[in-house]
Amino acid sequence: MISGFDYGTSNCAIGVMDQTTDKAQLLPLEGDQVFLPSSLYALGRELICESVVKSIPSGSDQDSYRQSRAANLNLAARFRAQESISTDEQSLYFGREAFSEYFALPGEGYFVKSVKSFLGVSGLRVQYIDFFEDIVTAMMVHIKTRAEQHSQTELSHTVIGKPVNFQGANAQLSNIQALKILEVSAKRAGFKSVEFLYEPIAAGVDFEKQLTADKKVLVVDIGGGTTDCAMVCMGPNHRDNVDRRMDFIGHAGERIGGNDFDIQMAAKILLPVFGMGSMLKSGLPMPTQMFWDAVSTNDVGAQQAFNKLETSLALDRLLIETTEPKLLQRFVHMRDNRQNQQLVRLAEQAKIELSSHEQTQVALDFIERELSCSASIEQLRAALHRPLNKMMKLMDETIAQAAVTPDLIYITGGSAKSPLVRQAIEQKIGNIPVVDGDHFGSVANGLTLWADKIYR
Repeated sequence: MISGFDYGTSNCAIGVMDQTTDKAQLLPLEGDQVFLPSSLYALGRELICESVVKSIPSGSDQDSYRQSRAANLNLAARFRAQESISTDEQSLYFGREAFSEYFALPGEGYFVKSVKSFLGVSGLRVQYIDFFEDIVTAMMVHIKTRAEQHSQTELSHTVIGKPVNFQGANAQLSNIQALKILEVSAKRAGFKSVEFLYEPIAAGVDFEKQLTADKKVLVVDIGGGTTDCAMVCMGPNHRDNVDRRMDFIGHAGERIGGNDFDIQMAAKILLPVFGMGSMLKSGLPMPTQMFWDAVSTNDVGAQQAFNKLETSLALDRLLIETTEPKLLQRFVHMRDNRQNQQLVRLAEQAKIELSSHEQTQVALDFIERELSCSASIEQLRAALHRPLNKMMKLMDETIAQAAVTPDLIYITGGSAKSPLVRQAIEQKIGNIPVVDGDHFGSVANGLTLWADKIYR
């Protein structure tokens, strides 16, 4: 059966064609939820590749994979023995369940979210590429299995969405690396055929069905990890084309999205409660790099730096030098318990709350009893200023590249739901109509429609 697979930075979704209505239908992946948060929690990171090898059908592929991961599989067996984890005990959790396990035991196990943000990182060593392949494969196996259980049929062919660029630096090499990881993972997960389609084009395919006249549409897709802009010729004279390259007349993309909103919020609104911005006895300000490293959960280098021994030693020294040791001790407690992901998650929830409220209260009682922090729409506006400016520049770049003025702006992606994002786009673009898409489902729906077109 044919499917469209939105393997997103924040959420994943998979769709098939409903043959009775000839429309895309997203399949439930978690209870009745069709969107699964892109997160994984393992009792031990060694157990991820063990899960993958079990999912690969017996034969040469499984043998070659087992050989390439022999050292990791030995570590997994040793870990199970040391921790008394039986082979039939659940060891991997996904989506909301992964968050629940991480929040319950943040200092144990291995938790990762938004792994798509890491796939295009320049200069990844082979072992990191292998590790990311294993994480993506484990997630894809879980999603594919849930979708097949609901649809009662095997999903054999798929189209997966891709951003215009996975990374800003060395974009071409980054894109090749990331797409290879996704393709290898999808085939290990059991897909026999895999194609890719730009995510803004996919979002446009879903929208194009509504057009009764040809338009030049600027698609602005603001996801969790990337922002993609594309100028696309759409309408009745274009939508039946299988090859849409001539309709794709301008594009720009960068690794900036909703995750960056969350990071900015966590740093500028929440981390002052943990000592960021405080003063030292010398009269100098507290160094900020370790705070930014803590919340930059989409940056491999930052996470490595945050967990290094050097950071522990620096914190020991700063606890003596700071004028507010109680604040910094909270940061130490958060770091010791590996709760930085939880902090960013709370920032994300506050961002969502501020989409419909002027003020919200963020509970930080996992750090200290009755500890909380207020957040306002004005603080959110200030925190989003820098990433929003970058997004507006991508729109300018796309319009300049296409050398035409769009007839309308189509905005989609989960992060585009923020009223502040829409305000920024409307202020930037002037009198051109702005249309909202299905912010979470447009890409998955478009990928499904495209899969049906090319595979049917």
